[in-house]
Amino acid sequence: MVMKKMRLLLLLKPFSVSSPPPHTPPQIIQFLENRRKVHHDAINFCQAILRKKSVEWKAVLRNNLLPAINDVDLVVTIGGDGTLLHASHSLDDKIPVLGVNSDPTRIDEVEQCSSEFDANRSTGHLCAASVENFEQVLDAILEGQFLPSELRRTMISVNALHLSTYALNDILVAHPCPASVSRFSFRIKEGNKPCSPLVNCRSSGLRVSTAAGSTAAMHSAGGFPMPILSRDLQYMIREPISTEEASDLMRGLIKDDQTLVATWTCRKGVIYIDGSHIYHTIQDGDIIAISSNAPVLKVLLPRHLL
Repeated sequence: MVMKKMRLLLLLKPFSVSSPPPHTPPQIIQFLENRRKVHHDAINFCQAILRKKSVEWKAVLRNNLLPAINDVDLVVTIGGDGTLLHASHSLDDKIPVLGVNSDPTRIDEVEQCSSEFDANRSTGHLCAASVENFEQVLDAILEGQFLPSELRRTMISVNALHLSTYALNDILVAHPCPASVSRFSFRIKEGNKPCSPLVNCRSSGLRVSTAAGSTAAMHSAGGFPMPILSRDLQYMIREPISTEEASDLMRGLIKDDQTLVATWTCRKGVIYIDGSHIYHTIQDGDIIAISSNAPVLKVLLPRHLL
């Protein structure tokens, strides 16, 4: 019996960079050009490795990705966490994804350039591979020795209609103008039964993160990192105008059997999903339900996260 070759989709972050503004210092131009080259070299390196393996694969630029991926056994993203996030929006709970950090931050470079500019490169928090170990990681996957973990994602519905995109990192519900006040009320429910009082908020918005996203914007805003495989969500009211009433409910957890239900009471509003590129507009009176009742995402995670 002839075994079918594993089919891979190689998802590539575009490696072209826009022209820097006039009067950009030469050292920054050189830094940006080096980043482009390092990323381009990583793509070529990974493709060369794949040519040596008994696999079928095709490469697609991130901007050309179709809404749904369904004809491969594994997705390999080459870029950083942003490219992996981009892939997650086209994946169900069946096809795993491996992230390759194509341009990792170099600590010595950051220290050397700290007085002139920010020399941080890609974080790659969820990326289990780089050019240093890509072949070893790939071999372990092909041999069944490296298995994916299941990460929770966020389900969002507006007026009982589910949005088609699940958040792997976080969502932000806010007024489209960051200088405007966001007005909404919310409570936590378990089934149809309320398990918290109604909280009326005037703030900068509502942020909800998964465990995978708890070390990103949520942590920067004062939240706490969660175990990567936690089934819960974390929420936070951003910059509440008054914290005197129900202050203990301005942040907390949404357990895996619970839903946060919010009523939006501004004329305008936006739900941002995993950053600013994917969003859904809302209006006064809309009811938003947020839970972890979404299909999981299978990710080959770095060992240190497990």
